[in-house]
Amino acid sequence: MQKDGLSAHILPTSATLVGACMTVISVVKLTHPGRVGVVIDKLLALDTVLFLASALFSFVSMRIRRFETRLEGFAEILFLIALCVAGIAALVLSFQIS
Repeated sequence: MQKDGLSAHILPTSATLVGACMTVISVVKLTHPGRVGVVIDKLLALDTVLFLASALFSFVSMRIRRFETRLEGFAEILFLIALCVAGIAALVLSFQIS
């Protein structure tokens, strides 16, 4: 039986946030917000990649016990960076002038 480590929390949360980013990208494309929309698209595309990488590192850390601590650390760092990027994207989206 596997222990309930940080990776067990990062994996499903990162996977969910990948879907959330893709949804927001779709909504932004439907609203045609102009130049700001391009910035938001790029930020969310980067965010999607960061959350996906975080999910992959956390998954691999649960499978390969030899590198568990190191891979879980990478997953955590990427997850936190992705959360910061999501916050920046949310601010840009909130304050955009139509």
